[in-house]
Amino acid sequence: MRALVCKEFGPPENMVVEEVAEPVVGDRDVLIEVKAVPVTFPDTLMLEDKYQFTATPPYTPGAEVVGVVLEIGAAVTGITVGDRVVGRLGVTGGMAERVACNAKGVMVLPDGAGFAESSGLLYAHGTTYYGLRYRADIQPGETLLILGAGGHLGLSAVELGKMMGARVIAAASSEEKLDLCRKLGADETINYSTENLKERAKELTGGDGVDVVYDVVGGDYAEQSLRAIAWGGRFLVVGFTAGIPSIPLNLTLLKSCQIVGVFFGAMMAKEPELGESIVADLLEMTANGQLTPHVSGRFSLEDGSQAFRAMMDRQATGKLVIEPQGGESNGND
Repeated sequence: MRALVCKEFGPPENMVVEEVAEPVVGDRDVLIEVKAVPVTFPDTLMLEDKYQFTATPPYTPGAEVVGVVLEIGAAVTGITVGDRVVGRLGVTGGMAERVACNAKGVMVLPDGAGFAESSGLLYAHGTTYYGLRYRADIQPGETLLILGAGGHLGLSAVELGKMMGARVIAAASSEEKLDLCRKLGADETINYSTENLKERAKELTGGDGVDVVYDVVGGDYAEQSLRAIAWGGRFLVVGFTAGIPSIPLNLTLLKSCQIVGVFFGAMMAKEPELGESIVADLLEMTANGQLTPHVSGRFSLEDGSQAFRAMMDRQATGKLVIEPQGGESNGND
């Protein structure tokens, strides 16, 4: 079978598509024909050996897949051949035509949920739902400032923030990304390439500041947004696409605010009952149409390096998906 393979750490253009061994299906495994795999920021970090979890080349990127069950192990129950499923693999292995996944990490998709649309549901919406509901306890009417709002994680925060009744302020680096945020429900926007993030956020809140910050960017923008937080606000640490920031902790004292980490993957391992509850909620929202994740680019395995490059150059808006079975490969919808 074919797979996208990183044979050595470096730029995405060095990846190759080649024939690899068929996956071995154990008694507790499910064999999945992969229909869609999201390209995530951790995938790009791992490619350059900059991630907290290290892969050993040669390896195939991709931690979460969506597809159809081809075979089940002898000890597997509750899943049948032909089911449309989401599968969690760990940290690598997904960008291939077929994968073997432990049945504990496999969830059946609701009817009508598209493969590409459902890809990355746990990575993005899982992280965001956990962060907004369980880490920030966001309430209807509160103001939510989202950094990196035009990306995969950021757009999930726009969607879920509105669903939870928040007033959403989307902050991103281009008008193209902000246009998409507005289409998906953002109430206000900030272009932090041309506007002062702190001053504009304060202006949009009448000087009161924002109740919750959802930060996937870090870098210099983290301190600016923390300075724009309201009394008793919650600052959610989600990622660091612009680098890991150094924060003056006196700001937390002056605002009586909280800086809160959001690590969905670790929570799934340490609090499995909470994780299962979140997954059930997300699948129900997808089934009833509340969640409609935006897909901005679809790529074949052969064009997978282009998706990685767009992510690494911060040119992506929304979710980029690789379709190993030869779906449309045009770079954008």
